[in-house]
Amino acid sequence: MNAKRQKQLMTVFLAGAMTLGAGISAQAEAAPAERETVTQVALLQSLAQGYFGGTITAGELRTMGDTGIGTFEGLNGEMIMLDGKIYQALGDGRVILCPDKTVIPFSNVTFFDRDIAVDLQNVKDKAALEKALNEAVKEHGVNSFYMVKIPAEFSSILFRSEYGSQKPYPTLVEALKDKQTEFTEKNIKGTIVGLYCPSYMGELNSVGWHFHFLSDDKKKGGHVLELSFKKGTAYLDQTDKFSMLLHEDKDFHELNLAKDMRDDIRSAEQDTKGKLTGK
Repeated sequence: MNAKRQKQLMTVFLAGAMTLGAGISAQAEAAPAERETVTQVALLQSLAQGYFGGTITAGELRTMGDTGIGTFEGLNGEMIMLDGKIYQALGDGRVILCPDKTVIPFSNVTFFDRDIAVDLQNVKDKAALEKALNEAVKEHGVNSFYMVKIPAEFSSILFRSEYGSQKPYPTLVEALKDKQTEFTEKNIKGTIVGLYCPSYMGELNSVGWHFHFLSDDKKKGGHVLELSFKKGTAYLDQTDKFSMLLHEDKDFHELNLAKDMRDDIRSAEQDTKGKLTGK
């Protein structure tokens, strides 16, 4: 790891307070990662503007959590981190085990604990799933972060991935318009991995839920656009600490991160290929 990487900035938000730290490294002498922390690499807003590069690797990311979601350099597919392994859902529908050297432009990970269990019955769509999970969030604290895992047999699930882009990178929505691929599966067993961000995270991420999917055979997966299932249990990890790693990279620091990217992010999160809009 070069000297610039060793100087990556880490901003730590605690519930209601903010502190500043530095010196994150995946080398043997690094301090153990805090288990009760959601670690975020960069901002969803930087990804939305087309920052698809990065300075952290998948191997380094695995020292910061065992469960999470994200993407890869060039927006080359969707990330599902499950049980300490990072899976890459590619644009052609294949899922591979991600090499440790792969560069990560954006991700959220944590060390997963089963703090809360929510029984789910006859979930007809993604909106119904979010409503049920939001009831648990309201009960336990709307200003916390929650990572969720939902192993189930899905009656139907629609998910997307995308082929990678080359420099000069387009915006996120423009890349998805050109390279997004969508897959519908019926009666498939797998696991949803998702993240809930509270309302004050609107300028750093997307408020609410964001779900990725990985099949039990580790052959299919991606960003979830729609789903339904008859029964399952959602396991939630409630977390009250948040850390952010900012890339030590010239292109990243030239971004205008005050730019309003809400429309692009909403479209990228929710829309099928034919409906992608953005600004």
